[in-house]
Amino acid sequence: MPSPQGLTRVAALLAGALVLSGCFAAAPGGGADDRLGVAMSFQPVANLSPHSDDALLLTKLGAAETLTVLDRDGTARPALAESWEQTDPLTLRLNLRAGVTFHDGTPLTAEHAAASLNRVVTATTPPRALKGVQLTAKAAGERTLEITTARPDPILPQRLTAPQLAVLAPAAYADPAAPNPVRAGTGPYVLDSVQGAAGATLNANPRYWGGAPKASGVDARFIADGASRANALRAGEVDVVDTVPVSQLPAVEGNEVLDVPLPRLVGAHLNTRSAVFADPAMRAAARQAIDPARIAEGVYAGQADPARGLFGPASPWATAAPLPPAPAAQPRGRIRIATYDERPELPEIASVVAEDLRNAGFEVTDVVVQEFSTMESDLLSGAYDVVIGARNYSVDTGDPIGYLRSDWTCDGGYNLSRLCDPAIDAAVEAAQPAPPEERERAAVRIAEQVLGTDAIVPIAHERSRIGVAPGVSGVAEDGFDRRLITVETSHGA
Repeated sequence: MPSPQGLTRVAALLAGALVLSGCFAAAPGGGADDRLGVAMSFQPVANLSPHSDDALLLTKLGAAETLTVLDRDGTARPALAESWEQTDPLTLRLNLRAGVTFHDGTPLTAEHAAASLNRVVTATTPPRALKGVQLTAKAAGERTLEITTARPDPILPQRLTAPQLAVLAPAAYADPAAPNPVRAGTGPYVLDSVQGAAGATLNANPRYWGGAPKASGVDARFIADGASRANALRAGEVDVVDTVPVSQLPAVEGNEVLDVPLPRLVGAHLNTRSAVFADPAMRAAARQAIDPARIAEGVYAGQADPARGLFGPASPWATAAPLPPAPAAQPRGRIRIATYDERPELPEIASVVAEDLRNAGFEVTDVVVQEFSTMESDLLSGAYDVVIGARNYSVDTGDPIGYLRSDWTCDGGYNLSRLCDPAIDAAVEAAQPAPPEERERAAVRIAEQVLGTDAIVPIAHERSRIGVAPGVSGVAEDGFDRRLITVETSHGA
């Protein structure tokens, strides 16, 4: 007799097949074992609108695609656009892939791609990847797309990889204020229905340009609690969990855990304008006191890499020169430490850092832990002496210079250390017109300048831990955390 899980999956498949019968033939296989159960680590906040951070769910579940994608080292590679060239300093010409259709049966054309991009540009909240960029797209032929910018932009192909720039069918924008991605993407799986913040049902796209998917569908559940996600995998309720917290690794024993380095740095930001850490000697003393290796081994149970610099193992181009020993200075002063609780490891790290600083001779008066949204303004305004934070340094484009500008320049919008060094600002500005490879080399040099100020003590580079049930294969190991379920993901032979 089928299990309750099997009956649920069969019902979901049959329901999806009925809804999609006007567009597609039934997916091959069709049995409960052909479907994938997936637990996502965050819930949609805008009904999967592509003009929100929910767009990441669309790309990770295989429903929507962008013109380009990032490879492991952050280089833009073909996706819906099979090639491109910079025809002049302000114009990028892209050749779209032939034979692509949207999930509602509409063929992909340059006109449709241009309309989709232009709607993103004029959205109420444009994506971060386009911050400061004036972009216009137009068709220059049936499959030729031209994108122009107000000033030269050497990383435009990387910008186009942002999930919010996924290309959707014209029908998705029937209500411009609330784009609807249902049956509007181009990916291997058709988003058939969204059950609010609880889950979504997707079915295989047999006309996918990359070949028919190996699974007949995806039943996604949005589960914010890490323990609940782990329990769902352990109980066999799902096949893939997109994030397994370190604390839950024992709970998923017997399942495979894919360990993927992420471009994410956890660090102790020292407020360079506070009463204590305005003194470079006190910052150097704090750097000497904090032990990243102990934190990586203890708090992360060895499931993170001790940081040697701003950029970690997820960036093959990155190098980090060792810093000189901190000068002999007697630690002194009262300090307050703050962090946020959305990432479960950060409060524990804050406690360890507090202990290290106390042992060195600093007086730690408070360790404040709150939700990020409630304390963001205080973190950025310098209300604390030390901020323990996690930061994705690829930002939204894979470009390290964008991260350095936002986090380490005088006018940076996310400068937790409140560092203002004219030499660093000048180096970042000089790197702006450089092509990608030169930007990476410049980023390594600028990172050394930042570390030389002791404005941050790098602690760890995090990894993504993807839980996978026995027999399941083809899950994407994406260091940029934008892809998860692919055309190859399946229960195996």
